[in-house]
Amino acid sequence: MPEDRYYEDVQVGDASVSPEVTVTEAMVMAYAELTGDFTPVHTDEEYARTTPFGTRVAHGLFGLSLADGLKTRSDLRFHPGMSLGWTWDFVAPIKLGDTLRVRFHVASMRTTRKPDWGIVILPSELINQHDEVVQRGEHRLMIPRRPVAEAA
Repeated sequence: MPEDRYYEDVQVGDASVSPEVTVTEAMVMAYAELTGDFTPVHTDEEYARTTPFGTRVAHGLFGLSLADGLKTRSDLRFHPGMSLGWTWDFVAPIKLGDTLRVRFHVASMRTTRKPDWGIVILPSELINQHDEVVQRGEHRLMIPRRPVAEAA
């Protein structure tokens, strides 16, 4: 497992692609149970066949949750920090059986008024097995700076 990085350990342009995960019915149903969102396009195949998707699709926020989790399993990992928010678009449906990965990079960085923290901006794309972007956006993340004792 790669080492978690401090703010000083990354630079603009650093990039990574996460490991893959295959979306299963069990995962979608667990997400529905967790969130209480049992909308039939996600949970009822018969109903979903009547929609423009033609089959069941995963919840949009399920895709964002996967993207966030997959980033933490990539080679470009950060010491635990604070998510400052996401700007995120649902581009195409995520279908059961799709195999997804997230591709992201450091687009910008800035220090904060708090001397122990820095902010990185991570444009990210959730990509399926056909190399199609199904979701995309940007994550704003505050990560710790290297402690002074370690910097020497």
